Amino acid sequence: MAAQERLDMFCYQCSQTARGTGCTVRGVCGKEATVARLQDNLLLATKGMAAYLYHARELGYTDTEIDAFLERAFYSTFTNVNFDSEDFLRLAVEAGQMNIRTMRLLKKAHIETYGEPEPTEVQTGTVKGRGIIATGHGLRALEALLQQTEASGINVYTHSELLPAHGYPGLKKHKHLVANLGKAWFDQRQLLSKYPLAILGTSNCVLIPREEYRGRMFTTGPARLPGVQHIAGYDYTPVIEKAKSLPELDEKPGDVVLTTGFSKSAVLSLKDKIRQLVEAGKIRHFFLVGGCDSPLKKASYYRRFVQRLPQDTVIFTLGCGKFRINDLDLADIEGIPRLIDLGQCNDSIVAIEIAEALAELFGVGIGELPLTLVLSWMEQKAVAILWSLLALGVKGIYLGPILPAWVNDDILKVLRENYDLRLIGTPEEDIKQILIS
Repeated sequence: MAAQERLDMFCYQCSQTARGTGCTVRGVCGKEATVARLQDNLLLATKGMAAYLYHARELGYTDTEIDAFLERAFYSTFTNVNFDSEDFLRLAVEAGQMNIRTMRLLKKAHIETYGEPEPTEVQTGTVKGRGIIATGHGLRALEALLQQTEASGINVYTHSELLPAHGYPGLKKHKHLVANLGKAWFDQRQLLSKYPLAILGTSNCVLIPREEYRGRMFTTGPARLPGVQHIAGYDYTPVIEKAKSLPELDEKPGDVVLTTGFSKSAVLSLKDKIRQLVEAGKIRHFFLVGGCDSPLKKASYYRRFVQRLPQDTVIFTLGCGKFRINDLDLADIEGIPRLIDLGQCNDSIVAIEIAEALAELFGVGIGELPLTLVLSWMEQKAVAILWSLLALGVKGIYLGPILPAWVNDDILKVLRENYDLRLIGTPEEDIKQILIS
């Protein structure tokens, strides 16, 4: 949908609002539509930061500077506080910078708690026996579940954004962490109806359940669902007891084996070989293809894009957007995998650090690397990550599958002129444009 086809703004946060329902053209207070949209953008970005910060705090890691920024950002969106569109652009960039700090904090928490991820093959089928499937982003919750099911005869499966858990030494040491089932978050109603498993939703990306599995689903942490038992803290005895009451699964290997766990160290251990292949012309270009996935038909673009890339390209991926492509067999370039899974959206800082390291390796700025980002967006964390990339000066990002709704013509003009932000077209046209530019 083109930006001009949308409402100019929608604000209903105070008693002045037009006709008592909402300001849709210009605020009664005098707030312009672009300011309202930039306020929405800032709130989305700070929500994304809050999700990262929550998981870091679960593991005992905090940062008072991040807390202070969140206070300033939220306060700036109050009624009759800030009417300056240029200042909200500055705050958006600062949000990107603070999100980098937040993601670094979360990475530190994960690695110091569970060890640095290492490339790991993950099965995608079922193992004979009873089981529990965990979905969401909560590594702390998964750790507690694994500890409490040790030697119980219950197998633990991951879904969607918990796939990267298999790469952490502190988690994969539990041999009953057996496989990943399903793909991105939106397949869960069909997936969870199919398998007689107890289910634990650990964070965002849970869906209101179907009746056929509502009684065997539980939530924990920030997740809540109507009619689903919530577990405060990390005692998952009710989940375990439910699993014991359910039928066993059959032994049924999956069609593919996925590889996850490429940390910064794992990728940089290949840096000399990567430099050799780039200098020899055997690696022409790097792509980061990933982000949030969505059930939109247009999201098929990302699989078609990767399938059409030349054999002398390497693709990094992360977030649940990787499920569009992570089953593809793209082979390797003299030992360098062509498809490298960096983890979940909570691991986005790894992609930034790898880009920084490659820039240092080749003695150029990030913007001068033969690297193009082709990103899919769905929710708030994707907005936070986008502003982090823009704050680093990354330009020429391709974004889709649709234009974020908070972007109007004025904002899109700034993003295009200042950051060369591009909306995806067709895979063929975009690849041609990228590789000849």
